Amino acid sequence: MKIKKGDSVKIIRGKDKGKDGKVEKVFPKDGKVLVSNINQYKRHLKARSETEPSEIVTLTKPLPEENVVLVCPKCHKTTRIGYKLEKNKKLRICKKCKSEI
Repeated sequence: MKIKKGDSVKIIRGKDKGKDGKVEKVFPKDGKVLVSNINQYKRHLKARSETEPSEIVTLTKPLPEENVVLVCPKCHKTTRIGYKLEKNKKLRICKKCKSEI
């Protein structure tokens, strides 16, 4: 998975298309990412006891990795991610401006 926690991404498909956000969590086995304040849904919770009220909670659901694209921190453009090996380290680079991410 090329997208990491803390990356700045732009949504390219779905109901939130065009919005920007920061990756909060990555689910590599499922191929999904959780982006803050994107893909939010309402859930109705029933009261478990008489003292606790029922409520409507807003949840943020994970998006498939294919629906987001990385925004380069230097050139501020949407880009694909490349790799460069440097002294036994694998670095992620921006395909457009060739800078390290």
